[in-house]
Amino acid sequence: MSDQHKYKNFISEIPSTAIEVYQMLPEGTRCEVIFNELIMSPSPSREHQLILIKLSALLFQFIEDRQIGTLLSAPFDVFFDLEQSVVQPDLFVVLKDDEQIIQKNGVHGSPALIIEVISTNRAYDTKRKKALYEKAGVKEYFLIDPENKNTILLTLNTRGVYEQTYEQTGVLNSAILCCNILF
Repeated sequence: MSDQHKYKNFISEIPSTAIEVYQMLPEGTRCEVIFNELIMSPSPSREHQLILIKLSALLFQFIEDRQIGTLLSAPFDVFFDLEQSVVQPDLFVVLKDDEQIIQKNGVHGSPALIIEVISTNRAYDTKRKKALYEKAGVKEYFLIDPENKNTILLTLNTRGVYEQTYEQTGVLNSAILCCNILF
């Protein structure tokens, strides 16, 4: 084998940011970048997936019937370029007026609403992602506990800070979507 072909799978330039490393990973790698830090994650639990399937079906039909935007789910990248972050929220909604942020390789900007079913690393969703979504201006951030369906809504206030606006079990109540969905 000639030297020319022997090294063709090697990296020609060393990446300088975590996002550059992320973009080199194989498709489907369970990984996100928050504030330029690469974070790997395990597969979600059965309860996590069952909640996502049910919510996906209910929200998709609601949003489609009213033609108010686009519902997307992981694995689909959401780039928050100013925060040097790329994440794959469990579910998220881009409203019709903002659909230009949806591109072929992901969403470039802030969805109006993000839903995360809390992973086994609770601090990741309740602290790290919360800080990112707050800084990026995501208006509604839902956290759902997969064990009991306890749902917390954090809403961005006029100062750009999240406030908990409600906590219910098995209910997704969104002011942005004007919906009250039981799951």
